[in-house]
Amino acid sequence: MRREPVRPDPDQVLLARARRVIALQTAAAITVSLLVLGVLALAVVIRSQDSAAATLLRNTAATAEDVADPPPDVWIFVADPAGGITATADAPAGLPDRGALDRVRAGGASETTGIDGREGGYLALTRRRDGRVVQVVMSRHEQHEERERLLGALAAGELVGLLIALLSAALLARRATAPLVDALARQRQFVADASHELRTPLTQLHTRAQLLQLDLRSGAAGADITADVDRLVTGTRHLGEVVEDLLLSSQLGHRDDAREPVDLGAVAADVVAGQADRARAQEVELALLPDAGGPSVVPGHEAALRRVLTALVDNALSHTPAGGHVSVGLGTDHTMVTVVVRDDGTGFDPADTERLFARFARGGHGDNRRFGLGLALAREVVTGHGGSIEAWGRPGQGAAFTIRLPAAGR
Repeated sequence: MRREPVRPDPDQVLLARARRVIALQTAAAITVSLLVLGVLALAVVIRSQDSAAATLLRNTAATAEDVADPPPDVWIFVADPAGGITATADAPAGLPDRGALDRVRAGGASETTGIDGREGGYLALTRRRDGRVVQVVMSRHEQHEERERLLGALAAGELVGLLIALLSAALLARRATAPLVDALARQRQFVADASHELRTPLTQLHTRAQLLQLDLRSGAAGADITADVDRLVTGTRHLGEVVEDLLLSSQLGHRDDAREPVDLGAVAADVVAGQADRARAQEVELALLPDAGGPSVVPGHEAALRRVLTALVDNALSHTPAGGHVSVGLGTDHTMVTVVVRDDGTGFDPADTERLFARFARGGHGDNRRFGLGLALAREVVTGHGGSIEAWGRPGQGAAFTIRLPAAGR
């Protein structure tokens, strides 16, 4: 069987390309900076060597009494008016620079000349002194070797710097693209969530709208139309809740870190009041239990915490039959605020406890209970507030969801 080649993820290809470009540009900038510094250092050394050599030649030519005992690697040559030359012993072959001697003896100005020779060559200063022409020659071999050592050190430093630059640039590129990785992941997750969650309610809305259209065209009785309209309104409410969940999911990682005091008791009361009509329509008793402790204030984002409680109450009402009970109770101690949403509805298999908080999870024991994004987002919000959420349930015995959040000022 022939296998189709695996195509690379376009996002990963884009990220890899961005990382390479950032790494190469950063490494190139660091390398060029090191190269410029090396060139500047070499130029300073050469300038210093030239200045030291010129000073040594001038001082020797001005103060030497004879050709004996010159400084190391320096030779003195003296030409008398008759053209005879006295030289320092063991002067290298090819010295002195007779052309410079002849020009200065003939009345020319003092001059500094370079002479070819061993590595680095020689530097000669020829000047007139006391009716004679003095030429001082120094070897530049040591200076040449010093420059060679400096160049070797700069080359090694440049190579090491390049390796360090590449490693550093790769690390910086990875860190620089980390927000992009997170953004792309959130974008893909949001698109997947939206396509998954919106498909069913949109299809239901479209179907109910078509049925309502058919009823209107056929002149159906008012009661039938009213029932269709009620179902249509219920569908739009469900769709709005799905959109709220999707928006909350996309914003969780981008919320301001600033937290404000949130009174969970007041939030719970608002949520219960907002769900009261639905509970009465389903013939379910919905109650807010008296707070068993002190003030239930936590630091956090009120809108996000309100959505958590709304999702839990909505989940309880969705799985509690007529005649059932749903309660929201709060408790506090010195460090934590507790909220418990309890129902005596269909419950769930304890084996499904962790799976309930997965996106688009479904329950077991044959009821095909579906939890969508609500419980998954509830856990994300609660853990993002430094708290925890736990679920308890038994088939046919109801369920309870317990939220624990750090109290304000703790």
